[in-house]
Amino acid sequence: MLPEIQVLLLAMAPISELRGAIPVGLTILHLPFWEVFLISFLGNLIPVIFLLLFLEPFANFLSKNFSIFKKFFDWLFQRTRKNITPSIEKYGKKALVIFVGIPLPITGGWTGSVAAFLFDMPFKIAFPLISLGVLIAGIIVSMLTLSGLAIEKYFGWKTLLIIVAIGIIGWFIYKQKKNKKS
Repeated sequence: MLPEIQVLLLAMAPISELRGAIPVGLTILHLPFWEVFLISFLGNLIPVIFLLLFLEPFANFLSKNFSIFKKFFDWLFQRTRKNITPSIEKYGKKALVIFVGIPLPITGGWTGSVAAFLFDMPFKIAFPLISLGVLIAGIIVSMLTLSGLAIEKYFGWKTLLIIVAIGIIGWFIYKQKKNKKS
């Protein structure tokens, strides 16, 4: 399979999205940066278009005809509303951009599309907001990936691992302090 197609499929996948496609395209497949970025960005938006247009009729059909899907959609929608409602109330529609733009697990175009559906955002509003979030996530992931490649090239992979380990430990310390305050 062509490396460009691999990057496109990774970017379209719900778990990896461009957060996985950009590092793979740059580090494993050794494709040019702008090619990887463009393919990943567009690939991440392809499922967003279909989700925004067809999620509601599809979810309604499955929920009406299959009880297991009704339970699944109820769980999914309740979970997404719980996670996103405070941000939507605080930041409005900018929350969708922020939510999609922060490259963390379960944030991205797929979940952003579900959130837009749950909050009844029309396509013409949701798609530009999600696209901007995907663009921001792509920039962040690209900067992190290219920084990692530069550190590895000039200082070696051991230094890169130490920096990543320090970052992970710092994140856990931050989360612990934040949880103690709550």
